[in-house]
Amino acid sequence: MDKVRLALIGAGVIGQRHLKSISVVERAELVAIVDTNPVVEQMAVETGAAFYTATQAMLMDIEPEGVFVCTPTDLHLQPVLESLRAGVHVLVEKPITATMDEAEEIVDMSEKASRHVLVGHHRRYYENVNETRKLIQEGALGKLLGVSGQWTDNKHDGYFEPEWRKARAAGPVLINLIHEVDMLRYMCGEVASVSAKLQSGLRGHPKEETAAVILNFESGALGTFLISDATPSPWTWEHATGDTPYYPHYGENVFRFVGSEAALDFPNLVLWKHNGEIPDWNHELTPQPIDIQLCNAFEAECAHFCEVIAGEQAPRITAADAARSLAVVLAIFEAAESRSEVELSGV
Repeated sequence: MDKVRLALIGAGVIGQRHLKSISVVERAELVAIVDTNPVVEQMAVETGAAFYTATQAMLMDIEPEGVFVCTPTDLHLQPVLESLRAGVHVLVEKPITATMDEAEEIVDMSEKASRHVLVGHHRRYYENVNETRKLIQEGALGKLLGVSGQWTDNKHDGYFEPEWRKARAAGPVLINLIHEVDMLRYMCGEVASVSAKLQSGLRGHPKEETAAVILNFESGALGTFLISDATPSPWTWEHATGDTPYYPHYGENVFRFVGSEAALDFPNLVLWKHNGEIPDWNHELTPQPIDIQLCNAFEAECAHFCEVIAGEQAPRITAADAARSLAVVLAIFEAAESRSEVELSGV
């Protein structure tokens, strides 16, 4: 099996997670790292990869087959476009960009260059996400009526030392809620409209700190979500699953799906339903745990990227698909600012 030549653009926190995955996936070969931080040069030396401070210079010298773009969100566009123009496939971290105009530029360039753009919504690779999608689509809950979710945590002070993390583009709605929105679209179908309320003021940053959101799905199901990066709690995906190794693992569920025939706890899957009895509140529900062993999603994502580059698989999430998740999140800001329900038809 031939190695797939990969480059990493941006070696920050998330870039280093991809770097570790590249080192583990047998088919992947790291050939270059691009970063403006000179400290990263030593990291490149240790991995045997070439080091560059500019994407264009790397693309001219190395000619990788695929690149991981892990720069801050508002710096995604240029390295993605430069890579596509050079005939290179791209996996860009989520969200795809900070604006719909930039996302559409990437979608257009991907089509013109005939190169794939995957987006780092890595939760789509988890077995519990795919099992939930299957349960909903196959009617195990009956007709899906609603879902409630929560992501509430307190980011440490050092997180905000880079100025860009104080801006809206790095706030919890665009950085964290984008994960939840993409999962919900993947599991429950497209979102038709959103309403929202944002709150801030504790830290004095321009970004929001807390958001309450109502989602109306095209299927007719309703959803609610509460997100905050200013409160200590065990109720996040990362704390529930151990997805992020350096966060404590509490194992608390953070989503509940309800249907006309059953309900589902998530991400630690427990299906609640009646066993042959009349399904009403006078009869006992039986919890049915569903045993799911989680993979390393970043490694699965890297392996999938190599398969896509080799022409063996279609992308699990394309630029156009990720742009729809971005549209929902940006509509949350619009809904909060206009104090109205924002329709997403035609996105």
